[in-house]
Amino acid sequence: MVNKVNGVKKGIKKIKTWPLSLYLLTCLLALEVPQLLAQSQSKDIKVIKDRVIEELLDVRIDEKEIATVLSSQRADGTWPDIDYEDVSRTGFEHRFHTGNMVKLSQAYQKRGNKYRKKKEVLNAISKALENWVQEDYFCDNWWHNQIGTPNNLVSVMLLVGDQLPEDLVQAAQPMIGRAHLNASGARPSGDRIKIAGILAKNLLFIEDYERFDKVIRVIEGEIKFSEGRGMQYDYSFHHRVDRVNNTLSYGLGYADAFVEWAVYTAGTQYAFSNDKMEQLVDYYLDGICKTMVFGKYPGPGAKNRSVAREGALKPMGAGTPKKIIQATDYRREEINTIIKTREEGISSYPYSHSTFYWHSEHFTFQRPEYFASVRMFSTRNHNMEVPYNSEGLKNHHRGDGANHVLVHGEEYLDIYPVMDYQKVPGATIMQKEQLPTADQIQKLGTMDVVGAVTDGMYGAVAFDFRSPHDPLESRKSWFFFDEGYVCLGAGIQSKGKSPVFTTLNQHLLRGEVVARYSEGEQEISDGERKLSGANWIYADGVGYILPGNEDLYLNKGPVTGNWRTINEQSSAPKEDVTKRVLSLWLDHGAGVKDGDYAYMVIPTEEVESVKHFAQSPPLEIIRNDKNIQAVSHNGKGIIQVVSYQHAELELPNDLVLTMHGPGQLILHFDGKTLKKVAAADPSRKMGKLHFSLTQQIDSKSPALVSHWNPQGQLTEMAVTLPTGNYAGQSIIVEL
Repeated sequence: MVNKVNGVKKGIKKIKTWPLSLYLLTCLLALEVPQLLAQSQSKDIKVIKDRVIEELLDVRIDEKEIATVLSSQRADGTWPDIDYEDVSRTGFEHRFHTGNMVKLSQAYQKRGNKYRKKKEVLNAISKALENWVQEDYFCDNWWHNQIGTPNNLVSVMLLVGDQLPEDLVQAAQPMIGRAHLNASGARPSGDRIKIAGILAKNLLFIEDYERFDKVIRVIEGEIKFSEGRGMQYDYSFHHRVDRVNNTLSYGLGYADAFVEWAVYTAGTQYAFSNDKMEQLVDYYLDGICKTMVFGKYPGPGAKNRSVAREGALKPMGAGTPKKIIQATDYRREEINTIIKTREEGISSYPYSHSTFYWHSEHFTFQRPEYFASVRMFSTRNHNMEVPYNSEGLKNHHRGDGANHVLVHGEEYLDIYPVMDYQKVPGATIMQKEQLPTADQIQKLGTMDVVGAVTDGMYGAVAFDFRSPHDPLESRKSWFFFDEGYVCLGAGIQSKGKSPVFTTLNQHLLRGEVVARYSEGEQEISDGERKLSGANWIYADGVGYILPGNEDLYLNKGPVTGNWRTINEQSSAPKEDVTKRVLSLWLDHGAGVKDGDYAYMVIPTEEVESVKHFAQSPPLEIIRNDKNIQAVSHNGKGIIQVVSYQHAELELPNDLVLTMHGPGQLILHFDGKTLKKVAAADPSRKMGKLHFSLTQQIDSKSPALVSHWNPQGQLTEMAVTLPTGNYAGQSIIVEL
């Protein structure tokens, strides 16, 4: 205590020796600095608020629509075309009520339209808001209560709240306030950021700067990797603990919400840090864009129940990437390429990649000419999203090794009301009389060996498939190269009485279908038929080559269906739709005991290219059985291997490869000399992948340990594999 007193005394004495002018300056700064900080904060808040309002007004005002909204509004503020009684999960047309309020507010404030600052518009908004606060409409679906309604109401407040009756504004606050960080929907995923964003906008409106700062820091802090809900370490996205891939649903909203606030706060004291911005851009480019077709069209294999909504696969706009480059220069060239592709077309897309999302069992492959994907599930992931809100009612098999290929981008756009859900592209499915009920869609896998190996440019996918719905199993694999890819199946076993089909494709048909037989080519007319002895089929820019000349089945022509069979939401179209569809499949029969298949998929604009490829294919199937599946590209010296157990494999270059258990390899040779290895563990159980090759190899890489055995004339090798959150990721070793 004495020391403290002495310390204080010494401090006072020291201050007394200061020059009077310095002392006065210190006092003045002590008074002015907080005031300057407050002014700076107020200035930044105004900048951010102006940006939010500017974006709300970045719409085209449809004056005819506004006229209809005004003329049809009833005296109590409601509209006659809205069902105000249905508050169910599949209904709640009340969203159109708040939607009308937003449209009217935009018309009232936006320059250049005849309704700007019109009293009748403001009165209509006021009446509609009065009805809403009196009735406090509440939906059985939490999303409307915590996101949809608060978002529309806060938009109205930011646009015209200062001109509405104060009692209505205050009465609306509890409803907007349902968007708060402790709300049930504010889980650490896309919805948490959406809710935080709504809260932040409301804090701008009520001018609560202190809480606004805290919410912005919460939003920024959510840009992170997660072991549960949220951004995964492979840049895919999980919305729930079922580990279903949600990158192109909730994951899109997750990115959009961050990008929105990155732009709002750019250049202010609330701006995101560089590290967070770079992680956000990495997620957008390596997660979202690489899951999309040419970075423009949503990949159909990554979609869940949303395929039951009309327009779910429509091309994405350039709004989000344009916002990104307003906030950061990081990877600017790639972002500009995405913008150009979305605005000018896929012919400008230059990138190639082979990407496996090991947290989501999802593989994508891109070339400037085509895109392909494979969707799987395992003991680590459920097969499909639950059909929440009665959407996606027939998605039972869409995770069973679905393999989509696209050269135009719209091959599957809105096919889903007319789709045969037991002929999912790429999947092997038992053809039941009817699908199980919708509550039986989601299942956890029972197989460990599910994964892919990639070197960034090429990839091999393995799926030790066991159906969660039927007594059916098969070992399925896909091998991807520049010209196209090879699809193999082996060990197909079924104990059911129904036939088992492997579907090559089912897509919307634009042009003609040509089949090649030994005696020549033949154009295929509409109808269902068996094509015996066909060497290959060509349709809409894709060739399908059958190396074993298996019997192929085809159905071509118009199919009629209805959205309401897969979506019971009140917003789903009621009218039947008819579309031209092509289906191609192989029939393995009923009770199959050891079936197999092999076919090649060659995307090309010219049918002549398929003919040439079939005559002298550079791709060679080395082996296809239940122990090991392998394909080589003889022109490039690339061999891809999938093993399910210990197996020995003779390679085309007179070498012998031995796999000492489950594993996946891509081997790059220069002549007979091994130059590069990519390895992965589809089981996620091994710390090292062991294999041997009848060639002397001296590895200097710490990731690959090699030992030459002169007696056996082979090199024993062990690749150290990633573990933890990176188990399942490929390791690449240059030799």
